[in-house]
Amino acid sequence: MTAAAKRTADPHQFGRGQTPISEQGPAPKLIVVSYGFWIFLLSDFIMFSAFFAGYAVLVGNTAGGPGGRELFELPTVAVETTLLLASSFACGMAGIAMAARNRWWFQIAMATTAVFGAGFLGLEIHEFTGLIARGAGPDRSAFLSAFFALVGCHGLHVTIGMLWLTTMMAQVQAKGFQDAIVRRILCFSLFWHALDIIWIAVFTIVYLMGAG
Repeated sequence: MTAAAKRTADPHQFGRGQTPISEQGPAPKLIVVSYGFWIFLLSDFIMFSAFFAGYAVLVGNTAGGPGGRELFELPTVAVETTLLLASSFACGMAGIAMAARNRWWFQIAMATTAVFGAGFLGLEIHEFTGLIARGAGPDRSAFLSAFFALVGCHGLHVTIGMLWLTTMMAQVQAKGFQDAIVRRILCFSLFWHALDIIWIAVFTIVYLMGAG
């Protein structure tokens, strides 16, 4: 088959021409890593779904204590949400800088992501300590146990993401945009954007509906 005929059979170059699948060899490492990481993210979404289900069942079980309407401060939570969304935007800019192989702008964008993420965590810790100081800790009621478990699990994920982020910054600074490092950065970006999606659900279901 001529080269022109091969291009006609596979115009977008998605495959490897007319080579049988059994003879095409292993998939590129980027595809294998991405596939495995998507499975991890899906398992994470399933875990959070269980936390959301538990919260939905227990939200009314306040044991005579305060509920979301008395406890949640929506302006503060709105600032948290803004910070996390801004960090996601900065993370996207870091991806663009990586594609352009611009180390300087990559580091600036990732540092901005870290600053916004740290601000989000700081406000969340402030909220938790304030609730505990008011006697509304996780041991006060089933509602608060579910609340701390769900929101705290998301905060733990953000903390892990921050550690991952700083590791990627150090690796790029030391070794540049090697293929293995690029794959890790792409996985980190998926992870960070997934945390945004989960937080939007937390903000809507826990805070907005709870305060209302």
